[in-house]
Amino acid sequence: MQFFSFFYVISNMNRRFITSCSHLLPVLFLLTACQTVKLSTAIEQLEQGNYHQASQTFKKVLRKTDARTERDQRALISWHLANCYDKLMMPQMAVAAYRNAERYGCQEPTLQLQLAKAMQRAGMLKDDAQWNEGSRYVVKRFAITNSRRADFSPAIWGENDDELFYSTSNDKVTGKELSPITGTRYSDIWVTRKDEQGKWQKPVDAGEVNTEADEGTPAFSPDGKRMYYTSASHNSSYASKPQIFVSERTDAAWSKGKLLTIFADTLSTHAHPAVSPDGKWLYFVSDMRGGLGGNDIWRCPLTNGEPGIPENLGKEINTSGNEMFPTFAPDGILYFSSDGHADCLGGLDIYAAREDEWGTWHREHLHSPINSVADDFGMTFCRKTAAKQEGWFSSNRSNNRGYDNIYTFLLPDISIRIAGTVCDEQGEPIAQAIVRVVGRNGMNYKSYTKADGTYEVNIEPATEYLVMSGKEGYLNRKAQFTSDPEEEDADYEVDFYLTSVGVPVLVEDIFYDYNSAKLRPESLPALDELVQLLTDNPYCAIELASHTDRIGSQEYNITLSQQRAESVCHYLISQGIDAARLSPVGYGKSQPVIIDEKLAIKYGFPVGQELTDDFIETLDSDLQQVADQINRRTTFVVTTTTFGL
Repeated sequence: MQFFSFFYVISNMNRRFITSCSHLLPVLFLLTACQTVKLSTAIEQLEQGNYHQASQTFKKVLRKTDARTERDQRALISWHLANCYDKLMMPQMAVAAYRNAERYGCQEPTLQLQLAKAMQRAGMLKDDAQWNEGSRYVVKRFAITNSRRADFSPAIWGENDDELFYSTSNDKVTGKELSPITGTRYSDIWVTRKDEQGKWQKPVDAGEVNTEADEGTPAFSPDGKRMYYTSASHNSSYASKPQIFVSERTDAAWSKGKLLTIFADTLSTHAHPAVSPDGKWLYFVSDMRGGLGGNDIWRCPLTNGEPGIPENLGKEINTSGNEMFPTFAPDGILYFSSDGHADCLGGLDIYAAREDEWGTWHREHLHSPINSVADDFGMTFCRKTAAKQEGWFSSNRSNNRGYDNIYTFLLPDISIRIAGTVCDEQGEPIAQAIVRVVGRNGMNYKSYTKADGTYEVNIEPATEYLVMSGKEGYLNRKAQFTSDPEEEDADYEVDFYLTSVGVPVLVEDIFYDYNSAKLRPESLPALDELVQLLTDNPYCAIELASHTDRIGSQEYNITLSQQRAESVCHYLISQGIDAARLSPVGYGKSQPVIIDEKLAIKYGFPVGQELTDDFIETLDSDLQQVADQINRRTTFVVTTTTFGL
């Protein structure tokens, strides 16, 4: 990864490298004394973080050692050279150098670990595919911005997403001096613009923001009037700590940048700025005290463009490794890169993070093809697009020299919906009924049914949802389900049948033993649904009624139906329903059914016909049995919706 040579050298990873070699210092002293000044020069360049210069010097020293008589020396030099290639993100060359160190008998205790990591970044570990879950993102190289050097950290600008700014160390940048760290020129900010046909044009220098120093990682205020970016000056002996600068948009051009002072302390790095979509926060990267190790992501409030007191984003985001390149999608989700989280594929990986209402961050790894075994970082998102997510990011994948390129990404839209109909118990659609969808992902959406009782709501995959429906004059209903994890078009049908207040409702599939009030086991599913309805509507009380057929005396049927109604109430009470909400009543055969449209369609009786003794006796024996079956029933009616209030 050739991004910001001045910033990469400050990471703890580089300090760890210097510390891990301390036990080799006696050997270094002997080598320095008995060979040439070149080795001491290489060591000095390495300790200063000038990895490109150091690698060139180590190679010259290596060529002057004898492969047969100076194996210890060649092992040590190969180890140093491999570490240089690691820092320059040239994994294939690092693998070769680590293997040379191994062949010459290097005893460095972390050799095998470092070799394995380099092989992983070079894509040489075949097992990677077994745990690298893929995603629906489509990734393509963005040729118009990519040069023979490093091109990285794109940032979209303009009301119509028509200007793409990015960092580059191409051969035409302002400064002519080569970085001793990367071997390339110091970065500038460049821009490519769309023409009237929407085609991206040849990139050009972004103007006065560029100097002889390193400039890059541009980011913009929500109103597009300010460009925040990172810059660091340098000379032949040292590079200053990178700091954040601000450029103003005036007369269709960007002004010369001014230092944005977060702390007067210049010993800490402040880099990689990003402004939240609401403009209230400046996010940035720093190695200042109070972090969790390496480089952390911090934020500070912005008031009239001036930064307030910084705060660390905490352990959900930051690790003992390096967290860098914060950026935002238009919906406010934070994206950043890290090499410290356990699910990292290698190098820097891109993560998404959402902050909940309690200030807790919820992190998600983006998987391949966004992430790879190389470094992946620096996203920017289109704002004017029909796609759910579209934009650019940078990566040094498939580049043996470690140079970054810019890639496009697209997350194709998928349609996942909850759809259904809200009806009354008779199957008649209910217009303007409320449908509320609450998801484990934080979704809380309210919709209303159309004139035909239908509704539809867009949802996400692999999420648990609670769906509720209700309307004044009806009892509420709810349903729960979890959408499938497969990211493909899908519709989930969730229908509701709302119980009208004050209208008797048939409880179907209630069965008793013959001439008995004892409930049969097959009645329990229907009763459990009634339990759920009463649980979902804790302020309603009901009259629970039982009815018999015409057989037997009314006195006998009154007693039997009362016992059956009480039997149902006893079951409801056993399931936690307050007995005070239940009124069991046995009506015997005194209230025969009046045929409605639903029963007419099902059994063929005329609509409005009352199933009295006289009518039933006019039917043949088979229809008489059907009519008697219809009259034998259990119903309930809501008596109040303010119980206990």
